[in-house]
Amino acid sequence: MSDEAPEELRLADHRFFRDMDPEFLARLTEKAYARTFEAGALIVREGDPADEFLALFSGKVALEIIVPDRPRTTVQTLGPGEVLGWSWLFSPHRWRIDARAVKPTRALGLAAGPLRQLLDDRPADGYRFLHRLLPVIAQRLENTRLQLLDLHGR
Repeated sequence: MSDEAPEELRLADHRFFRDMDPEFLARLTEKAYARTFEAGALIVREGDPADEFLALFSGKVALEIIVPDRPRTTVQTLGPGEVLGWSWLFSPHRWRIDARAVKPTRALGLAAGPLRQLLDDRPADGYRFLHRLLPVIAQRLENTRLQLLDLHGR
């Protein structure tokens, strides 16, 4: 894992952040930092502190769960234009899934503490941010549910 990536990554170019209030986006951009992950790198581990929100720009990331007596299971694969992480929103701020880079991956990260503070300080923008994030959460939960039904239905 490296914290250096090409300069061309910009939140304004990411699908999740498009059409956000320019002042709010500028505040987010001030806090963003580049991240790169080699293929095979574990990006987040279930149970570890959830301290980051990632906007993926390139590569491929597998969201994985461990089911007793079964091999590690991928419940969803993420790619460019998608975001990773919502466990940072809710106490106890622990990851509830593993995420692994399947291909070399470039992203911009936002540290959870400053991001939560910004969302609190700007409630209207925070509401709009969460309004974008909630469908992502719902889709991830549905994908996990379907994967578990598939596993237990065999």
